[in-house]
Amino acid sequence: MRLNLAAIIVLFLGIALSNCSSGKGKIQYGFGLDSVINYKTVDSTNLKMRVFFPKDKTTKKLNSAIVFFHGGGWRGGSISQFEAHAKYYSNKGYVTFLVGYRVKFRNNTTPFESLMDAKSAMRYIKRNAERFRVDSSKIVACGGSAGGHLAAATALVSGFNEDTDDMTVSTKPEALVLFNPVIDNGPNGYGFERIGELYKSFSPIYNISKDAPPTIILIGSEDELVPIETIENYKHRMDSVGSFCEVKVYEGQKHGFFNNRSPDYYKKTLQDVDLFLDKIQKR
Repeated sequence: MRLNLAAIIVLFLGIALSNCSSGKGKIQYGFGLDSVINYKTVDSTNLKMRVFFPKDKTTKKLNSAIVFFHGGGWRGGSISQFEAHAKYYSNKGYVTFLVGYRVKFRNNTTPFESLMDAKSAMRYIKRNAERFRVDSSKIVACGGSAGGHLAAATALVSGFNEDTDDMTVSTKPEALVLFNPVIDNGPNGYGFERIGELYKSFSPIYNISKDAPPTIILIGSEDELVPIETIENYKHRMDSVGSFCEVKVYEGQKHGFFNNRSPDYYKKTLQDVDLFLDKIQKR
């Protein structure tokens, strides 16, 4: 009787493991609906991302994804900034990621390490795309302020890579959604005192090419950190190389106007982003 019971247990475990490995079990995605993943370890620092999956896990097709980078001037900030956005888009069928990265106040680092981490996160997601049930060719990078810089830089800036990264994996997303992004780190831009003479290789605006991903930029007309003129210059440079760039200006709004604490503009910007995402999917 004991032998029969042991055989039954072994048989049951074998079936369970087979189902999980084939994607038929409860861990079809490899994670829960809302999971926290360690994507990188630097010395003793574990860097994490929070992942939201669509509720419908029965579909066999791969999903599009949106990767969110929070703002905070590369000094601070929290992944919770885009939590409402991430939940909204996971309910629309996207796999969404809230990426934590090293910043000055928590890790005593520079903006350069922040960008290294953003690129590592994109590579991690692409390397594990099948596990996440994500189509690696349909990943959108999104960010606000300094997080907007990081999102754009994953697409446009070639340097500032972690030595331990797999450089055969591209960090370039399919599209960019940028909320009042820090895209010029030059003498007349934001962060020059920390970027210094590396600003031309670090700033997205100086690294635009004809294969830049389609982009939407959402900016308040009264933004005190990112001048409208800078955004207009960015769009002009995108247009000049034949890359698509749409700019939405929200009258009277200042830096950070799009956050969930401003319900009206949170909804308005979501509507504009939805239209943009629908547009690029039809391209």
